[in-house]
Amino acid sequence: MTRPASQAKAAPAAAAAGAEAAVQDPSSASVGDLVGSITKDISTLMRQELDLAKAEVKQEAIKSGKAAGMYGTAGFAGYMVLLFASIALWWGLANVMDQGWAALIVTGVWAVIGAVAYSAGRRQARQIHPKPELTVETVKEIPDALKGQAGNPA
Repeated sequence: MTRPASQAKAAPAAAAAGAEAAVQDPSSASVGDLVGSITKDISTLMRQELDLAKAEVKQEAIKSGKAAGMYGTAGFAGYMVLLFASIALWWGLANVMDQGWAALIVTGVWAVIGAVAYSAGRRQARQIHPKPELTVETVKEIPDALKGQAGNPA
């Protein structure tokens, strides 16, 4: 028996509406509808987790970029100031000792200052957390949520 064209077009729409209604009421849903609904929900959840991870990584990248920019600016300005201060110190010490010894003393002072600056920069760099912490925590909750244990303390 052949259906009229208007009934043929209405049949898929009615089937889709029936599938949605079945998913709304799990007791009357088919296994295929339930699996489809679960797959859609898991896909949405994974997309949301990926978006969260991207947002967290972006925030940490912004922090890293700002820190690098500050290091660069401070380094250049410091270099200019210290270059001229070092030359002035070298010439000042050369008034009371040989120029070679004066230059060696100034070099030693800068070696100590460089070591302290490196240590401070390393400490600051250790505060950067590239791992998306919130995403890791929420992803750990997914298996329990799928098992229906969300919110139930073990």
